Amino acid sequence: MKKYLITLVPVLMLGFQPDAPSAGTPRSEGGRSTVSVSSNEDLKPTVSQERVEQLVAQLLTRYHYRKVKLNDSLSSVVWDNYLKEVDNSKSYLLASDVAAFEKYRTTIDESLVNGDLTAAYDLYNVFRNRYQERSTYVQELLKKPFNFTTDETFNTNREKAAWAKNPEELNDLWRKMVKNQALELKLAGQKDSAITNTLTQRYKNLDRAVGRIRAEDVFQMYMNSFAEALDPHTNYLSPTSADRFNQEMSQSLEGIGALLQEDGEYIKISSVLPGGPAFKSKALNANDKITGVAQGDNSPIVSIIGYRVDDAVKLIKGPKGTVVRLQIKQADALAGAPPKEIRLVREKIKLEEQRAKKEVIELTENGKPYKIGVINIPMFYRDFEGARKKEEGFSSTTTDVQKLLNELKAEKVDGVVIDLRDNGGGALTEAINLTGLFIEKGPVVQVKESNGETEVYSDPDPNTTYDGPLAVLVNRFSASASEIFAAAIQDYKRGIIVGGQTFGKGTVQTLIDLNQWLPKEPDKVGQVKMTIQKFYRINGSSTQHKGVTPDIELPQRFSASDFGESSQPSALPWDQINSTRYDVTRALDDKLLARLRDKFDQRLKSDTDLKQLAQELADFKKAKENTVVSLQEAKRRKERDEAEKKRAAVNKAAKEDEPEDGEAPKTAADATAKKKKDVYLTETGRILADMIAFQHRQP
Repeated sequence: MKKYLITLVPVLMLGFQPDAPSAGTPRSEGGRSTVSVSSNEDLKPTVSQERVEQLVAQLLTRYHYRKVKLNDSLSSVVWDNYLKEVDNSKSYLLASDVAAFEKYRTTIDESLVNGDLTAAYDLYNVFRNRYQERSTYVQELLKKPFNFTTDETFNTNREKAAWAKNPEELNDLWRKMVKNQALELKLAGQKDSAITNTLTQRYKNLDRAVGRIRAEDVFQMYMNSFAEALDPHTNYLSPTSADRFNQEMSQSLEGIGALLQEDGEYIKISSVLPGGPAFKSKALNANDKITGVAQGDNSPIVSIIGYRVDDAVKLIKGPKGTVVRLQIKQADALAGAPPKEIRLVREKIKLEEQRAKKEVIELTENGKPYKIGVINIPMFYRDFEGARKKEEGFSSTTTDVQKLLNELKAEKVDGVVIDLRDNGGGALTEAINLTGLFIEKGPVVQVKESNGETEVYSDPDPNTTYDGPLAVLVNRFSASASEIFAAAIQDYKRGIIVGGQTFGKGTVQTLIDLNQWLPKEPDKVGQVKMTIQKFYRINGSSTQHKGVTPDIELPQRFSASDFGESSQPSALPWDQINSTRYDVTRALDDKLLARLRDKFDQRLKSDTDLKQLAQELADFKKAKENTVVSLQEAKRRKERDEAEKKRAAVNKAAKEDEPEDGEAPKTAADATAKKKKDVYLTETGRILADMIAFQHRQP
């Protein structure tokens, strides 16, 4: 990938990478923030932080892709962001506290320029006192067991809740909140004494974690409230967070093969690495939250709610061949659904399992048999060092896929599906070169600088490896480089795009070491990750925000409002620039596409698997809208059972009986049978078969 020459730092990030966590305050159940209670002494900013505040304000207003001005409007957004960072679910601060700080709402812009951190620390120190009150109240609550026969409810979503008017309102909120936690444990089979012990330990963990909150953490929260007002991929990283971000986290977590980050009080899975135990289990996904960890098959689960990621890593990683059990709150779980326990055997991630793989599935459509080649690409990988040294056989997505395509042609497949589901991106070079395997030479993507200058990246090779029928399968977690490839195939009309709307990350970030700008500072002062460029399709449309809309959309579990770029309020908008010149292929025209859509619509109304999938997803999405749960044991048990049935039905309809131990199919027939249970892949194969049939009928 070309390194753009700018005056900041030549470190660019393209892929759908997990953003560095705001070291923000640990949070209690439901995302509520907590604070340090280890000392009554107020936290205070340092002179160095005041200098960094001024510098970050200068850098972001001058070099960020979105040329923003520091004014009262932006100030108000920053202040709202900070309130959410401090007390996201409005369960600590009182309405009177919030009102008392309204004087700062329109002055944040001046404070950023002047290096004034008064507002940030004043609010946080009031918050610390409120946390102490809540902590004391919880200790009293846990002295006696709860009564689960009373018919009352608790809303697990406090986003639109009002600030409590007095301590009595907060007491009632926290009574229900802790009672909800206790009921979850009771339904999981714990006795009253065990429930008390578990919750007592959980809140001790929180107290211990928040006791380590320092001025550095408060400063990072505040600066991120500013940075993330510009776009969700722009962050300030404190020295501690910067060191953690720059580590090879995949190395330290090679035991299960997942990248983790802090998300309030939880440890969240930000991505699952192809080839690792988590990936092969099919049981862990991005945005799942880990609530507990156990060693081996017999040890009890240890709650890690309130842990920092470093401490969680120590529990999760371990020697190859050993067992670790994780307790998970799944990202798509309905309100009141119980956590799920996952058993994994630690192992080293094998590079070959991250590489592209092929399979052949056989299906019959309209009475005719078809052999469909499937190439799954988990990520866009490239050994840049090997490429630089011109090593023979260095790891490359394009090289591997080219070999697989030739093998599939030798097997005389009727068409090829490129499966990019959950592919979060990777090397831009590979996205461009991979496109070149399917087209004659031409442009693939455009990159626009913040100053308006645009550069076109092209495939220079006139040779085409595969010119047969092609489909590309994507979903909501196909991002960045995946979107560039899918968009190019769609714009050239080279193949049909099937699945769900992609993630919509069409931006590039650079990492800035702030010590380079403050050379006289003796200590580290952190880094800024900043958005500086935007991707555009060859037709001029941005991949940002909207992503790639499939030619044929299959029913999807995740909505654009919940996941992806469009779910972020500060995401850079979609826009257009001029189209570049390119020659559209004859592989797919509007008439053929209309016929394929019509055939799919017919199947959607008649095919048992598709009808079931669409109905189960509709029921599941409707159920997710209800965030109110009963605190009466009998009713809650019924709610939980119904929630589990809905979720299980969706899983069965979408992809049945995936082996949870990652065991590979033993025969080709087993592999085909397994793939047939993948409704999305099966339907993509059918669509491709329809395309082949229609093309053959054309004169």
